Amino acid sequence: MRKLINFGIIGFGKIGPRHKQKIEGNKHCYLKAICDIDDQRLGEISDNNVQLYTDYKQMLKDPEIDVVSVCTPNYLHAQMTIDALNAKKHVICEKPMALTTQDCEKMINCALDNNRKLFIVKQNRYNPPVQAVRSLLDENKLGKLFYIVLNCYWNRNRNYFAGSTWKGDRKKDGGALFTQFSHFIDLMYWFVGDVESVYAFVKNYNHPEIDIEDTGVVALKFKNGATGAINFTNCAYEKNMEGSITLFGEKGTVKIGGEYLNKLEYQLIENYKVANLPRSKGANDYGTYKGSMSNHHKVYENVVNVLLHNGDIAVGGVDGMQTVKILEAIYKSAELGREVML
Repeated sequence: MRKLINFGIIGFGKIGPRHKQKIEGNKHCYLKAICDIDDQRLGEISDNNVQLYTDYKQMLKDPEIDVVSVCTPNYLHAQMTIDALNAKKHVICEKPMALTTQDCEKMINCALDNNRKLFIVKQNRYNPPVQAVRSLLDENKLGKLFYIVLNCYWNRNRNYFAGSTWKGDRKKDGGALFTQFSHFIDLMYWFVGDVESVYAFVKNYNHPEIDIEDTGVVALKFKNGATGAINFTNCAYEKNMEGSITLFGEKGTVKIGGEYLNKLEYQLIENYKVANLPRSKGANDYGTYKGSMSNHHKVYENVVNVLLHNGDIAVGGVDGMQTVKILEAIYKSAELGREVML
């Protein structure tokens, strides 16, 4: 069995270089090509062994590329993923998977039709405290869940949106929950399960130059009987303040906190204590702001395990679609001003 997987990257803006680094850091991965519409970005790539493209469809014609990593703006994910799958490539798609549930379904069906794997990037699932809480839930250490609170208090100042051709544009960006906080929504779903209904309110307080919200509150009902709340904003003064999830159960309460879900801040569990957690990796640093945790190496380890050792996909299209489905319902509720059933 061949032990080397050839990769191509579409999109080399903020997150693309992170993917390049993780591909090159895995002994089973080889970076074959990079595509970006910006010639200047491509000109800064010094590796002569990497083929450079400005047209991703031309890159997809390379028969030696096994996997394509889609690292483009949100609104391009669905079509580029579908094109890559139809070109018989496996795909790693950055978050959010797409901007509509309908597009997610098309991506999933396309992967099935072409017998190719679809991986969705949800790297925060690998944070040590997140893994620990997931184990608590798997082992029923918290008992029946009553209530979950998700707090996302970040800063995205006007410079973040300035000059962007897509950030802050409703049709291209989707909204703050799509671009900044979809990882948090994914973890809420991963911990608690399917959402039954949502009631949301959103508002733009401090970013008049964009047509999406910068703040919102959401009430949720889950199908297992639990209730929840999401509080989010991009208006934290000067820097990110907090990214946290708190779970209240019949046998314990736990809170994952820090700025990026990177600390186990509180635990009180019946006859149990989480101990000796490994340190979390640092957050993705983009110079003027920071994003979610830098666990992309785990994503590529999973790809290698699936393609070379018949392992299971850690986060596939169905999980990615569930996040989008929840987000669609939240924005529909905010638009209609009433509870929306999923």
